[in-house]
Amino acid sequence: MSRRGGLPVTVLNVAEKPSVAKSVAGILSRGTFRTREGRSRYNKIFEFDYAINGQPCRMLMTSVIGHLMELEFADRYRKWHSCDPADLYQAPVMKHVPEDKKDIKKTLEEEARKSDWLVLWLDCDREGENIAFEVVDVCRAVKHNLFIRRAHFSALIDRDIHEAVQNLRDPNQLFAEAVDARQEIDLRIGASFTRFQTMLLRDRFAIDSTGEERSRVISYGPCQFPTLGFIVERYWEIQAHEPEEFWTINCSHQSEEGLATFNWMRGHLFDYASAVILYEMCVEEPTATVMNVPHPRERFKYPPYPLNTIELEKRASRYFRLSSEHTMKVAEELYQAGFISYPRTETDSFSSRTDLRAMVEEQTRHPAWGSYAQRLLEPEGDLWRNPGNGGHDDKAHPPIHPTKFSSGESNWSRDHLNVYELVVRHYLACVSQPAVAAETTVEIDIAGERFSASGRVISAKNYLEVYHFESWGGSVIPGYEKGQQFIPTTLTLDSAVTRPPPLLCEADLLSCMDKAGIGTDATMHDHIKKLLDRGYATKDANTRFSPTNLGEALVMGYDDMGYELWKPNLRALMEHDMNEVSVGRKTKAEVLETCLQQMKACFLDARVKKSKLLEAMTIFFER
Repeated sequence: MSRRGGLPVTVLNVAEKPSVAKSVAGILSRGTFRTREGRSRYNKIFEFDYAINGQPCRMLMTSVIGHLMELEFADRYRKWHSCDPADLYQAPVMKHVPEDKKDIKKTLEEEARKSDWLVLWLDCDREGENIAFEVVDVCRAVKHNLFIRRAHFSALIDRDIHEAVQNLRDPNQLFAEAVDARQEIDLRIGASFTRFQTMLLRDRFAIDSTGEERSRVISYGPCQFPTLGFIVERYWEIQAHEPEEFWTINCSHQSEEGLATFNWMRGHLFDYASAVILYEMCVEEPTATVMNVPHPRERFKYPPYPLNTIELEKRASRYFRLSSEHTMKVAEELYQAGFISYPRTETDSFSSRTDLRAMVEEQTRHPAWGSYAQRLLEPEGDLWRNPGNGGHDDKAHPPIHPTKFSSGESNWSRDHLNVYELVVRHYLACVSQPAVAAETTVEIDIAGERFSASGRVISAKNYLEVYHFESWGGSVIPGYEKGQQFIPTTLTLDSAVTRPPPLLCEADLLSCMDKAGIGTDATMHDHIKKLLDRGYATKDANTRFSPTNLGEALVMGYDDMGYELWKPNLRALMEHDMNEVSVGRKTKAEVLETCLQQMKACFLDARVKKSKLLEAMTIFFER
């Protein structure tokens, strides 16, 4: 670290978004920063004085807008007919600053020339680390001896920002290389298969009266396709389902204490004759004998683990019917305004160093859940419980949690209010005791057939008081004694038919992607949106997905060719390898070589078997 005695050093600070740059500048300067224009009218420069570990600094704070650079093929490979799509697996690629980011680049160059240090305030995930190195490349090109450091923060609040700037670290080159590997793999695979599919379609099918289908791009994405595969596979499962009738015996008993509904312990039978014989035996000898009445057992319903990105998206979809894309947009805005922590995290356990009670204290003023928060903090109370550990830690950010009290800002939409409430109630729930109930199961015998009825009485709601998104249903059943006999109030033989599983809802689809390792917490919602934007799937009012004819035809075509490119296995392996790069167990070059060789072989074989894809596409055009 270069020092000049008592002289200040000039520090160029770069954030990922203009709003974050302004928030950080406001916190560090305590609102006294000076503002001047940069080359880009959206990316201003904030100036103020500050001391980093005792070193006087003249701080310059500016920003980029997401990625500063794009990965692209060399010019001669960019046009669709400029080369064989198979050549794209070896064609040279390069990062460049697109035209709409040139002004941001000029600002960075001008400010870097007069700076001694560069401090990177990009989002603290792999993508943010990759953007950080893009900024480094631009700045070092004009000032090679810049002293470079990285600020790590998870919330735009005073404590986190001041702590981050006083504990600067080195940027993580491995994280950036993992993203570089993903970008290059996705570019090469996506471009080759997209050109192949689209040109095959244009060459085979005539132009319709509007020319619309002729100009359509039939895109392929290594994450997008397996995501489509989940939707199509469930749709096929539903289409293949053949309803089958089954029979069950139901029994109830009404007494002075109430109604008990008993379930047949066989469940159901598909053979009607057998079900009738057993039912008639019960009707002929209907006296029920109580065989077993165990003492009530204490049961617990545990609160959720601390909130990570996938759970936020799933729960917002389930509770409010918000799309994952919109949930992340709203969460990002709440984060930038300082009300919640960074919303892109895989972590679902809090560090032992986290001041959990301080976050509860912040919420005690809220009119809806403030009294519950106060009870959590009572010294003699028994409501508090240290949160569970979900077993995931991305080593970058804590679970999503509230960082500042709000009873609802005047400019918030209903969606902002809902997402903020979900984050707060989820946090309060995860530091609460589980709900407690007494559960009883009574077993009876009628003519040799066993039936059972269960009842549950909640003795302590605990976290369910604040987490009203969840419930714990149950009913009280009358008291019975072993050996007691009675005649059932009703005894019926009922029929029903098997039903197919429902279409995947957004929460289901996110769960499938998460379990299979398709995408990351920061990208899953983008892959879902692309399927809708490109007309491969639709989503109904209940957030359930169906494939379009085109989406189904593409999956059918690759399936008929014998490829499982629409299944998650291959992409999950790629994601695993990219994670290996991020922790240093594999190199970027190793992963690129292995993956691209494999995918090129698939591509070349797919061209040989293209008639299968054409047959599937014919079905699409004939529908």
